[in-house]
Amino acid sequence: MDTKTLLKKVRAIEIKTRRLSDHVFGGEYHSTFKGRGMTFSEVRSYQYGDDIRAIDWNVTARYNEPFVKVFEEERELTLMLMVDVSQSEFYGTQEQFKGEMLTEIAATLAFSALQNNDKIGLILFTDQIELFIPPKKGKSHVLRVIRELLEFKPQGKKTDIGAALKYLTSVMKKKAIVFVLSDFISAPFLSPLRIAARKHDVTGIRVYDQSEAALPNLGMVEMLDRETGERRLIHTGSKTVRRNHHLAYQKRVTDFHEAFSKCGAGTIDCSLQESYVKKLLGYFKNRA
Repeated sequence: MDTKTLLKKVRAIEIKTRRLSDHVFGGEYHSTFKGRGMTFSEVRSYQYGDDIRAIDWNVTARYNEPFVKVFEEERELTLMLMVDVSQSEFYGTQEQFKGEMLTEIAATLAFSALQNNDKIGLILFTDQIELFIPPKKGKSHVLRVIRELLEFKPQGKKTDIGAALKYLTSVMKKKAIVFVLSDFISAPFLSPLRIAARKHDVTGIRVYDQSEAALPNLGMVEMLDRETGERRLIHTGSKTVRRNHHLAYQKRVTDFHEAFSKCGAGTIDCSLQESYVKKLLGYFKNRA
């Protein structure tokens, strides 16, 4: 992609998603996430009426008089966007590929965080970590994130969400708001998700095409697995083949929801045939 084309795409994404974040999501994002965490501020002498659970026993023992820990509401938050850039994201039967919707959603969330003066970081992953941009503030930083989402060329083709979550845990020591954006066609990832969700506020956003749920009856069809490169002849005229495909799809969706639910993390399902705006707004309002 040449520089002129890239700049046009960045500008188009900015105009669309900035408008959404300014007029639609900004307030919802703020009310959902602001003030969710408390951070240590100072230690002061105990005063009548203080909660005894706040007593700092170490300092109290040192000075032989009671001291309490004072906490204040976190004002500065960190948004981490974890975006799947594997080959399965290059699928879509109508106007968009899954990867294009992931980029729009990520950009909208980034501008919502920018509006609240929060830091924004990015992890692009396949079956390996492709790119890590440490959290930082500012519009120029957000535009860099969008540029990477648009033009980055990954080395890997498959998907390993578990490995991406392990990497998140290793590089992010402070609590962050984490959105994992993917189609979640991946090996199980419950254990690393549980560890990440203990520290961070995690939400999984599953983007899918409605055609993935059912195979059409087209007879013998050669199909390509973009992640493995494998080609296979599939007898789509077989009721058993179509049923097994549908059951496997349903299991993957169920596993996605159950894994996040067990870890106390949120989920959003966004179809390419629907507006992601309504899905995000509904999620924010339910959490606020």
